[in-house]
Amino acid sequence: MSSHDFSDNSQLIQRLKKGDQKAYTYIIDMYFDKLCVYGYGLSRNTAIAEDIVQNCLLKTWEKRAQLEETLSLKSYLYKMVYNEFVDIYRRNKSVSALEENYQKSVESFMVTDDEESFQAAVNAVRKEIDKLPEKCKNIFILSKKEGLTNAEIAEHLGISIKTVEAQITKAFSILREIFKDKLPYILFTLFR
Repeated sequence: MSSHDFSDNSQLIQRLKKGDQKAYTYIIDMYFDKLCVYGYGLSRNTAIAEDIVQNCLLKTWEKRAQLEETLSLKSYLYKMVYNEFVDIYRRNKSVSALEENYQKSVESFMVTDDEESFQAAVNAVRKEIDKLPEKCKNIFILSKKEGLTNAEIAEHLGISIKTVEAQITKAFSILREIFKDKLPYILFTLFR
């Protein structure tokens, strides 16, 4: 079947439902760039737009058996890209709201304590981090300052994830013992 036969929407969906990879390739060739332009119009970010479009095309392939033959594939794809963008926007908005709340609580903490004593507390935390056992300190810094996941740290250092978790817990318990409730705010300021 040549690609020009795919111009009929219902035939294209029929071929797609049967797992015809040429039909899928045709959809990618036909819609990828157009959908990316549309996605960019929504997100104003090329990388996000491309990710959204790739996800939508992949989902279309994965759920091809459920496609109705009367469906307008073009409308379906555009709607899918739009919905994916809205989902990402909502997720990011809720993350932003959490960050905003945390920032407000940090600011209120800083208002109740004067700037000088807060800076002294930050310096004291730095000193205590430096006093941690070497392995514990390195793992703690990789986690908090570099933002690596426990799995990434484990792989990077050639140790188990359990060891990473134990060392981070150890660091937190030592620091919490000294700084009590102020610790999260100080760490947030120190490592943001």
